[in-house]
Amino acid sequence: MNQHKKLFLTVLLLTIATRLLTLGAYPLFETTESRYAEIARKMVETGNWVTPQISYGVPFWGKPPLSFWLTAGSLELFGVNDIAARLPSFVLAILVGWLIYHLALKQRGSSVALISLVVLSTGALFFFVAGQVMTDQALTLGTTLSMVAFWRALAETGPHGRLWGYAFFIGLAIGILAKGPVAVVLTLIPVGIWIAWHKKWRMLFARLPWALGTILMFIIAVPWYLLAEIRTPGFLHYFIVGEHWDRYLHSGWRGDLYGAAHMHARGMIWSYWIVAAFPWSLVFIVRLVRLATACKPSLPAIVQDEWLTYLILWTAGPLILFTFSANILLTYVLPGLPAFALLLAEVLQPRLPVETGPKSDFGNLGLAFLALPVPVIALSLVIFIVPDVAPYKSQKDVVARYKMLRSDSSSPLIYLFDKPYSAEFYSNGEAKQISDVDKAAKYVLGTKESFVVARDEDLDRMPRSLLRRLQPVARFGDCELLRTRPG
Repeated sequence: MNQHKKLFLTVLLLTIATRLLTLGAYPLFETTESRYAEIARKMVETGNWVTPQISYGVPFWGKPPLSFWLTAGSLELFGVNDIAARLPSFVLAILVGWLIYHLALKQRGSSVALISLVVLSTGALFFFVAGQVMTDQALTLGTTLSMVAFWRALAETGPHGRLWGYAFFIGLAIGILAKGPVAVVLTLIPVGIWIAWHKKWRMLFARLPWALGTILMFIIAVPWYLLAEIRTPGFLHYFIVGEHWDRYLHSGWRGDLYGAAHMHARGMIWSYWIVAAFPWSLVFIVRLVRLATACKPSLPAIVQDEWLTYLILWTAGPLILFTFSANILLTYVLPGLPAFALLLAEVLQPRLPVETGPKSDFGNLGLAFLALPVPVIALSLVIFIVPDVAPYKSQKDVVARYKMLRSDSSSPLIYLFDKPYSAEFYSNGEAKQISDVDKAAKYVLGTKESFVVARDEDLDRMPRSLLRRLQPVARFGDCELLRTRPG
């Protein structure tokens, strides 16, 4: 192995190790992480793996179950803790990285493959999501598998090409179970444009098993949707019409049962891409500027290059889809980042038509230096910032102190007015919520020992009869943990 490969491999291994070792270095934060982890925990507790539950007996229609299944399986294997909750996202990230490495290795060789993997793993959003309890990583695995399989199916003949053809439809099924029909749209936009641009219609129908592949996709993905509708009627209308159509078209959509619409200027997704792909997005923009000013003759070659246009369209797929939507999140960029890693690795190679000459070589040390900011920043945040922020964003320490102080496991933990998802997760569903102060006072006064959690603004709303019975025992951010006084 030559020196530059050793350098990139070292950076890659350090990045992976940093992400893995920080999985349990901070608590699950509100609201996304804690909510999704708690839904998975309820799956394990109740044994109901068909209907995700936002509260006991209340279905969660906002997302399909694949991510919840993976998280629940991890919690069942390794216990209810931060690492187990985040581990599936990390494993999914490794699988996405393997697919990208395999594709680049077959197409361009080991150097480009390794650079692609370094770019992907050290990009801001991909690194972040690789250690978060979210549904987006499962979607990205599905779309990545479909896009890789499509290219390999067209490139190979015989049994291997046929298998890749079936893998294309398996990827669609994974995406549908992870996020819904949007996975199909995210895949077909770049594939459809690429096919039309290069006039590959005959090859498209010859190399992919459309009939059997579609049946396979339906066999994998559709049964859960039907069973979910049977168990909780109304799910399909809310999820298909509401979450996909109304959310996409209406920035102020008021039908969201589990949160609020995210209103942004249309086209904001392109700005999000710059943040999501940092620092490599800045490198790419600089290269584009150099291309436009110094290498204009190369543009026709890029447009005609089937591989480069495939990567460009794959990268731009999510951006194209969400350009006209104002209800977006930063994570919507994620499915295009694997392709961007491949594309940037191509751009950084001096022998490609994108740019020629020795000036286009960033240098091995330069590339390694550019790969370090995101892991270093992440590690610094975990060490210096997260300890101060965690008490405001998670109830992990509150629940831990409650368990340490209680004299009996039957002593209740009561949240006045609002119970965060993290409180339910870390208490294994034992934390209670009472929104009526009179009921809270009656309940607490009727117990031998109780613990109450209230935010500062809620303390003034508590009746004096209750306050007289309680004494503060600990403070966590803007929350006070109180315990009934002896006697």
